[in-house]
Amino acid sequence: MNIEMIEAAARRLEGHAHRTPMLSSPALDAIAGRRVLIKAECLQHTGSFKFRGGWSAVSALPEKVRSNGVIAFSSGNHAQGVANAARAYGIPAVIVMPSDAPNAKIDGTRALGAEVVLYDRASEDRDAIGAEIAADRGLTLIKPFDEPLVIAGQGTCGLEIAQQAAELGVTEAEVLVCCGGGGFASGIALALEAKAPAMRVRPVEPVGFDDVARSLISGKRERNAVTSGGLCDAIISPCPGEITFPILHRLCGPGVLVTDDQALEAMGLAFRHLRVVAEPGGAVALAAALFKPEAVQGDAVICTISGGNVDPAVFARALETL
Repeated sequence: MNIEMIEAAARRLEGHAHRTPMLSSPALDAIAGRRVLIKAECLQHTGSFKFRGGWSAVSALPEKVRSNGVIAFSSGNHAQGVANAARAYGIPAVIVMPSDAPNAKIDGTRALGAEVVLYDRASEDRDAIGAEIAADRGLTLIKPFDEPLVIAGQGTCGLEIAQQAAELGVTEAEVLVCCGGGGFASGIALALEAKAPAMRVRPVEPVGFDDVARSLISGKRERNAVTSGGLCDAIISPCPGEITFPILHRLCGPGVLVTDDQALEAMGLAFRHLRVVAEPGGAVALAAALFKPEAVQGDAVICTISGGNVDPAVFARALETL
C-alpha cells in the first residue's frame, strides 16, 4: 500500500464520488473545548465512505473479470458501496449480510439491485459462505477492509481531509476516525502521511469491541470476544485486518473508546447543530471529540462521521438525548 495507489483510486473516483464537506459548529467547539472539524462522509453516495472503496475496487477489475460479477460480505455500508458500483457497471452483485443488520441497510442493498444472502454472525462463517458462492458462480470477492484497492479508495478521504483542513488554516491535528477492521483508518493514515505529516490518525471504537485499540497496545492482532450485539454495527469486526493492522500500528496513535450512549448523544448533537444524520458507528469519532477531551491533544481536532444509514427507531433514540 502506498500513496500512488490512493492517488490512482482518486482518479478512478473523479466524477463519481462526492467531495464531502468539512463542517463545523461553534456549539460543538464549545462542548469539545477546542475547534472541531467534521468530515461528513454520511453525505457520500450510499450514505457512507464505503462508496469510495467499493467503486475503487470494482472499477479497477479487468473487464473480463468484472463482467462475471462480484461478491462482498458486509453489515450494510460496504454492501451498498459495492452494489452501487456493480449496478453502474451493469454486473451481478451478491452481498452476504448478517441477519441482524439494520433493515435500512438490507433494504438499501436490495434496492441497488444486489442479491442479499443473510447469515447468523453468531453461529455461521461469512467467509466460508462467501467463498462457496464465489466459487460456484465465478464471482470476484471484494473484502470490506482487508483489500488494497478498497483501502486505496478509503484513503481518498484522507486526501480531501488534508486539503480541506489546510484551506481552513489547520495543518496539525489529531484525526479521529471511526474504526472497525481498519480500512478507513489505515487509508486515511497513509494519505495523511504523504500530504499532511503533522496530522495523526486516532482510531475510535465502541466499548466492548476494541480489538484495534488492544492490538495497538500489544503489537499483535487481537480478537473481540463477541462480534454481535452492539449498537455500532457498522464498525464491529472480529479483529484488525492482516493488511490494515501493520499500517495502523506504524502510523496511528492510541485508540479511543466511547460508549453506545455517547455515540447516541453525538448523533443527536450532529443533527441539532449540523443538520446531518449519523448512524451509531458513524458517530463514534464525533463522540470521542466531544466527550473524551483527555484523550485528544491540540487546539483543533478533525473527526469523521463515517456513515448515516440508521434505522428510524435508533435515530429516534438519539434525538431523545437532546
